[in-house]
Amino acid sequence: MGITVMSADEAQKRSKQELFQNLASSAEGISDLEAKKRLEEYGLNAIPEKKTNSILKFLGYFWGPIPWMIEIAGVLSLVLERWPDLIIILILLFFNAIIGFWEEFQAGNAIEALKKKLAGKSKVLRDGQWIEIEASTLVPGDIIRIRLGDIIPADAKIIEGDYLTIDQSALTGESLPVTKKTDDIVYSGSVAKKGEVVALVTGTGLNTYFGQTAKLVQSAESKSHFQQAVMHIGHYLIYLSLVLVAILIIVQIERGDDILQLVQFSLILVVASIPVAMPAVLSVTMAVGALMMARMKAIVSRLESIEEMAGVDILCSDKTGTLTQNKLQLGEPKVFGKVTEEEVILAGALASKEEDQDPIDIAVIHGVKDIKSLDEYKQTKFIPFDPVSKRTEATLETTRGKALYCTKGAPQVILEMCNPEEAVKKEAQSAVQELASRGYRTLGVARSYDGKTWSFLGLLPLADPLREDSKDTIKQAQEHGIEVKMVTGDNIAIAKEISGQLGLGTNIFPAEELLGKKEGEMLADTGERVEKAGGFAQVFPEHKFGIVKALQAREHITGMTGDGVNDSPALKQADVGIAVSGATDAARAAASLVLTAPGLSVIISAIEEARRIFERMNSYAIYRIVETLRIMFFIVLTILVYNFYPITALMIILLALLNDFPIMTIAYDNTWLDPKPVRWNMKRVLTVATILGTIGVIETFGLLIIAKTFMGIGYEQIQSVVFLKLVVAGHLTLFVARTKRPFFMSPFPSPILLSAILVTQAVAAMIVGFGWGVAAIPWIWIGYIWAYCLIWIFIEDFAKILVYRHMGHK
Repeated sequence: MGITVMSADEAQKRSKQELFQNLASSAEGISDLEAKKRLEEYGLNAIPEKKTNSILKFLGYFWGPIPWMIEIAGVLSLVLERWPDLIIILILLFFNAIIGFWEEFQAGNAIEALKKKLAGKSKVLRDGQWIEIEASTLVPGDIIRIRLGDIIPADAKIIEGDYLTIDQSALTGESLPVTKKTDDIVYSGSVAKKGEVVALVTGTGLNTYFGQTAKLVQSAESKSHFQQAVMHIGHYLIYLSLVLVAILIIVQIERGDDILQLVQFSLILVVASIPVAMPAVLSVTMAVGALMMARMKAIVSRLESIEEMAGVDILCSDKTGTLTQNKLQLGEPKVFGKVTEEEVILAGALASKEEDQDPIDIAVIHGVKDIKSLDEYKQTKFIPFDPVSKRTEATLETTRGKALYCTKGAPQVILEMCNPEEAVKKEAQSAVQELASRGYRTLGVARSYDGKTWSFLGLLPLADPLREDSKDTIKQAQEHGIEVKMVTGDNIAIAKEISGQLGLGTNIFPAEELLGKKEGEMLADTGERVEKAGGFAQVFPEHKFGIVKALQAREHITGMTGDGVNDSPALKQADVGIAVSGATDAARAAASLVLTAPGLSVIISAIEEARRIFERMNSYAIYRIVETLRIMFFIVLTILVYNFYPITALMIILLALLNDFPIMTIAYDNTWLDPKPVRWNMKRVLTVATILGTIGVIETFGLLIIAKTFMGIGYEQIQSVVFLKLVVAGHLTLFVARTKRPFFMSPFPSPILLSAILVTQAVAAMIVGFGWGVAAIPWIWIGYIWAYCLIWIFIEDFAKILVYRHMGHK
């Protein structure tokens, strides 16, 4: 017999009789045989996970245009028996593969964390008997029992029992426990806090409210700006290199060069020139930054998020547990009659029971200034809150043996019990409305000495207080050029009150007004309205997901903070998903940045560090492009003009190693902190690099002409001179590229970067000075080459400043 499975919203609208019919079930449940059939049809009550073979993933890094070039160069080196060339080529190949694989391997698995959140066991009615089974084997139509402390294993409709109080804050963002009664739907993943009910399973696995969150996490995908920038630079250099090498090969074949050696030289030239090591250097730069952030209590799970964080201009912040403490706190009581505020709080505390760990009771008890005053009363009877009476009541005995009765609960219920004068009743009702408009939940408190005649004492307002550092953190974020938007599942009144307290204004809208009521629905002007809104209330997971996507569509680099399962899809979709301290496993796994210290202040430190890291990466990108242009154009033009190779294949490989490997210490460099969000500006990067690269070609040609024409030295010594000049000028160019200001006015290089460059330069000088694998040149010539390069660094720096000024940089 076919059954109809529906969403939680649809199931809420149906009566239990309709659902029994749709799900071919009854109050007696279904048979074990029927359950097995449904399990085959609808699958496990679990979240499926896509798994990729790790070995195949690793091998994938040896497949692609750049790896192919390196591999062909390696094969040709093997055929020509050039073993040093082969070893160095293989080191480059495996280094890039290992760095890339490790970076991807470290990515968080949000689906796995969501699976762990699901309940393990469940009480189910099968064949007329209650049995305990694995929650993963539940099917639509099952009858389950839910008790205090249970994680609800599936979406279900309550069919029996007075009430069930559940904590679904991690799922919906609601800061207070929610009471469900017969015919209400309870969500998978919520936690039962009070009561006991029997319920009909209406949805399992991905067909639950919880499962829809998992689907959103699976569909979430944010294209890294880092990856885009590397691709832009890579394509620019690869195409340029291939065009130049193609011209070189055609001309040299016409001149009668050996084809095999020409192709091998050309491939090595391309491999050394294109940014083979660029992803590795940038990844190492970000990895070192990640270690620094970890010391600041911010753990990075996705390296690219560091670069994304540097450019964040909008931060979507979840309210509950992120901007607020996710715990109730007593406000200033509203007193009626001839009693003090402390008497009202004491009466409310006496009508509470700390052992039950009810959030409201705990908040009221903690509001008592003199906690020892509670010891003067002995609680002989306690009636807990339930949805019918809507109040708690305690029977007490004083130390003098007198009876006392205290009650607290819904204000309208307490007022009806006390039956005060009409003026008092109107004043109390007005106060309740006023407190509600400010985001407070209100309790009425009354006292009696005989259990029959009650005196209305006053109102106790309760609210989820701000984190101590939230307001300062938001102010700091705004000073860093970041607009903060609050996102919450609470109602519009609470959202506006909290937003006002934080200094975010009251331009708050219900999410449905901006995004529509249906999942995935986008209104015509959604992007613009979301962009202008100060925050959003009554938000569900699909809304948060839609808010982030709408902002990204408006070309904002978006950060999203959160702590609950409901935040997971938006955290993964955001350019930077930030799981705050105490976040659920699902939120941590979906996030790219996980905070281990409470509050949001860590984010500011992380943003500052991210912007420093970005400057380092930007410096390296410019440097790497300059080096490619300098090497490729100079070598190709020299061969075309003079018909001789200015450096050997071995020198090219040594040049690549001496330039790139020490440059990895740029990750530790001192740099300027930009006060505003920063992004890759490819036009500016390529323009600056092209100008500096062109100057570099002219500079190197100048030295070649001096050596060839005026010094009259031999062919092999010219190669050594050119090799040393390229090594020296390369690192001096880095000092120019690492700042937009005059290089001598920039922050002094870090000791590790400066040391690495000096050691590399010493090695290069010794290679040509002692003739290690190359023709030796006099040491005095090495000094002349250094002097020549130092003169040109000022010319390059002057040209760089002119370009930046022309492109609007102040």
